[in-house]
Amino acid sequence: MKRIVFILAILVFASCNRYNKSVDYAQFVNPFVGTDFTGNTYPGATVPFGMVQLSPDNGLPGWDRIAGYFYPDSTIAGFSHTHLTGTGAGDLYDVSFMPVTLPYNEAEAPLGIHSKFSHNSEVAEAGYYKVMLDDYNILVELTATERCGVQRYTFPKAEASVFLNLTKAMNWDATKESHIEFTDSVTIKGYRFSSGWAVDQKLFFVSKLSRPYKSVHIDTITLDNNKTSVVARMDFDTEEGDTLVIRTALSQTGIEGAELNLQAEQLNDGFNAYRKAAYDYWNRELSKIKIESQDTTILRTFYTALYHTMTAPTIASDVDGCYRGLDKEVHKDSTMVTYGTFSLWDTYRAAHPLYTYICPDRVNDMVKSFLNHYKEFGRLPVWSFYGNETDMMIGYHSVPVIVDAYLKGIGDFNAEDALDACVATANIDSYRALGEYKRLGFVPFDKEKESVSKTIEYSFDDWCIAKMAKKLGKADTAKIFFDRANNYRNIYNPESGFLQAKDSKGNFIKDFKAGEYTEHITESNSWHYNWGAHHDILWLQDVMGKELFMERLNDLFTISTSDDLPIFSTGMIGEYAHGNEPCHHVAYVFNHAGKPWLTQKYVTMVMHSLYNDSPAGLCGNEDCGQMSAWYVFSAMGFYPMNPASQTYEIGSPIVKSAKINLSNGKCFTIFAPEVSKENIYIQNILLNGKPYNLNYITHEQIMDGATITFEMGNTPKID
Repeated sequence: MKRIVFILAILVFASCNRYNKSVDYAQFVNPFVGTDFTGNTYPGATVPFGMVQLSPDNGLPGWDRIAGYFYPDSTIAGFSHTHLTGTGAGDLYDVSFMPVTLPYNEAEAPLGIHSKFSHNSEVAEAGYYKVMLDDYNILVELTATERCGVQRYTFPKAEASVFLNLTKAMNWDATKESHIEFTDSVTIKGYRFSSGWAVDQKLFFVSKLSRPYKSVHIDTITLDNNKTSVVARMDFDTEEGDTLVIRTALSQTGIEGAELNLQAEQLNDGFNAYRKAAYDYWNRELSKIKIESQDTTILRTFYTALYHTMTAPTIASDVDGCYRGLDKEVHKDSTMVTYGTFSLWDTYRAAHPLYTYICPDRVNDMVKSFLNHYKEFGRLPVWSFYGNETDMMIGYHSVPVIVDAYLKGIGDFNAEDALDACVATANIDSYRALGEYKRLGFVPFDKEKESVSKTIEYSFDDWCIAKMAKKLGKADTAKIFFDRANNYRNIYNPESGFLQAKDSKGNFIKDFKAGEYTEHITESNSWHYNWGAHHDILWLQDVMGKELFMERLNDLFTISTSDDLPIFSTGMIGEYAHGNEPCHHVAYVFNHAGKPWLTQKYVTMVMHSLYNDSPAGLCGNEDCGQMSAWYVFSAMGFYPMNPASQTYEIGSPIVKSAKINLSNGKCFTIFAPEVSKENIYIQNILLNGKPYNLNYITHEQIMDGATITFEMGNTPKID
């Protein structure tokens, strides 16, 4: 074994170099993953954390088309520049272009102008999308920079037109006003104001055409609010093989910002240069984690998952640092990039901890974006994008992201100001029963919906605040919030062995059934949320007793009490629902019960059965990268069960090696040479060549560039 470790150490030294252009990681990305079943992803072109998500829209609304595109569909009705990735709410779809030949197909609304297409002509790669519009014999190609979308249309010999539709809207989105100016025969400027999930969205754009149009027609529509919106049609006479390239820059601040973005992100060598730049950008970012596996499905699933973790949050500021704030004013900070699209109820769990390793500079700017949100809005973000707070989901989960970054020593944000923002946000008594939570020690169900979930999640966020306050030497604040972190204990019912809803008089709800989906629990049931206090799992074991604790955990994965499941409960293993976030850490709880082989059993079961590289390869909403971040961590063999604890539970790797190139120049390495679909159980662990007997690793070990070797076998090692 010593000889193997020595050889592995040499390989680590040789392979932990920085980005190697000769290695193509982007080849394993399949943007179609998640476009079928419940993933709600889009297949189009974007770059890491880009403002632009240029992607096809099928043209019809519906839950399956939240991201604009659903793999089983057969129509395309436009290529719009903004999309959400894997959410449960449909919004954006801004600045939609559609090329046609005359006569074109137009159906009744909402489909409108459209074409049939076939998956046989589709290609989706990292930063690139291609499709043939069968009804018009037009080849459409898409790529992107951070703030610009680039389209190339290849036409047949025809009378052709390109529609620019600023009126079209789908799902929750509604156009409130739009405007177009044709300043010359190749330049278009305009804006689209809309309301939807985010109620006051303002998006400005500038487009440049590679050839002038022959004529242009503008239809102006009066909307219900007495504002006007526009649809433009540009006409061209085309010969076989003629191309048109359209570059479109976006800005949330104004047309001047869009012009600046267009100029700053311009390349001079045409569409292919943009495509190559986008691909290379993805390759650089994906190369920060290098895995080895003989299973190409695992390679494709892993790198697609890593890709998806970087499709949100998204850049919200212009190249000069200007951004639209929550106060609806334009601000400028050229020292940072402002980010939006924060799905924090989901992403605080694993996506944001992953960013602390693959892009700590962005983490710093994300935290600063939170703090600007606080200054402009009076509290930290919950679910924000496009200068709006949607208040979707619950908790104040900016807090664990801020605290995790601070405890890891990331960034130059002002820690004192950050703690003040956390404390102030946690003390808004009028917000979602926080006053009752502080006064009673729990959220009462007769005063507030989702009371069980809010009590548990507030408690975890409060624990995070206490950890930050303690490190900053704020003893009084730390004590207050450590005490509040125990509030969830007040809703434990020893008679049922579950966390249950209580009324304001302290009475537990009657006729309790753990498997019911009720208004007292957020998108889950009591089986899931019983383990929701990431920070205090051992207390639950103590109060329940080890026997009942293990019985509940085992039952979670082995029994099914719910026949009629809601739309968000997917990826079921017994009562365990991997398709939604409250369950994501629970398989790792077996480590705390002294049965790590059951963690190893269930995390590998989830990875092998609920993730793959097909369009239906996600068992639940992608949720802005969280579903994929779970896989990225778990495939390497560890996971942030408590995402602000600086520790990571050891699970079971499914890759033979994984190497994370760290910002400090070191490389954290994992080896599992015997791993296979059968060899899922850890027999022994070596840390830097020495026996290691703990079920977790620490942030410090990762940043020190440790090497962990897992000896794997096909039977559990039961101590």
